[in-house]
Amino acid sequence: MVRVEVRGLRAWPGTGAQWVGPACFDVSRSVQLPRLAQFWSREMANLRQLRGSARSVNAPAGRAAVDACGERKPRVRRSGTVLRVSALRQGPDPDPGLDLSEPFTCAQLVAAGYSRRMVRQKRFAEIVPGVHVLSSAIGPTTLIKAALLIHPADACASHGSAAVLLGLPVPDPGFAHVTVFRQKDRRYRREIKSHVTTRRRRIVLAQGVRVTDPITTFIACAGQLGLVDLVVLGDALVRRCRTSPAQLVRACQVSTDYYRKRALAAALFVREGVDSPMETRLRMLIVLAGLPEPVVNHRTFWEDGSLRRRFDLYYPGIRLIVEYDGRQHASDTRQWQGDLDRREELDDEGYRILVVTAEGVFRSPGRTLERVRRQLVERGMDGVPAIDATWREHFPS
Repeated sequence: MVRVEVRGLRAWPGTGAQWVGPACFDVSRSVQLPRLAQFWSREMANLRQLRGSARSVNAPAGRAAVDACGERKPRVRRSGTVLRVSALRQGPDPDPGLDLSEPFTCAQLVAAGYSRRMVRQKRFAEIVPGVHVLSSAIGPTTLIKAALLIHPADACASHGSAAVLLGLPVPDPGFAHVTVFRQKDRRYRREIKSHVTTRRRRIVLAQGVRVTDPITTFIACAGQLGLVDLVVLGDALVRRCRTSPAQLVRACQVSTDYYRKRALAAALFVREGVDSPMETRLRMLIVLAGLPEPVVNHRTFWEDGSLRRRFDLYYPGIRLIVEYDGRQHASDTRQWQGDLDRREELDDEGYRILVVTAEGVFRSPGRTLERVRRQLVERGMDGVPAIDATWREHFPS
């Protein structure tokens, strides 16, 4: 005879399982132990599947196997003529309301009914000490959300982090900006830049997270961004956040923040109707070189009032169009042919199109400025100044 011992099992709600251990019973010696072990392994797996557990994963060699909910798998061990089937007692089912694709603390994990050991699995990543998330779910806002979890409830994302959550274009800050309102609420972590203020802040929700409002974010970013990047931010803010350049300038004038003067200097360059950051950079390159500023988002209409054409940057008096080409349509034959037809039509009507690519802004800005100035002179603009070297401070080449 072979004795089978079942230990550490109990009935689980909602599974229909009524196995309660410990229990012992004998089976015929003619049943081979390996086959008996396989049977009990299958039964235990079926029980856990009924319970609704996620798929099982194997732990590293030398450790007990751990399933996706952090609980040990049942062990089937053989000792002489005794086959022992054991498992840890299980608590209630984990709370399905905890979204593991969003940052969570170990305390939240345990409160939801999961095991703390679950975060040791390779599929989880620690974003900041004590805060984890599924590795496959890490995105641009993950660090910001994780940083806020270890701060008080009234803390908010600010500066560049607020801009990211608001969907505004800023360079990657490399860490999370969090603003708190008491010195004791600061959290010192390598991944977090903590700010303390006693000024009142208007807070809005962006992607479910508390952030400073767009105008406050713009002024705060003046301490981290250069002039051109700040104008890029301002142009996008005006387009997406239902404000105007005049409102932005006014807010900077009445602000008491430390970087209000730098913010105001950038706000004076902000324009309505800008479609992309590269259009802003191209316009700023022209303006900082001392050349006349082109009109942004110039539109022409048919006699019935419908839109006919739109030009990114335009000099009306001399019919000069400066256009940024991102080359995103280079492999699209129909788009490319459409662009050729449009340019031919504009040539017939006396327009001149000056196309600038990313290389002309980042790698050879000086040559781009020479092209623009030459066209301004050749097409008869009066009083075109020489190129000012100020642009070099903002567009290194």
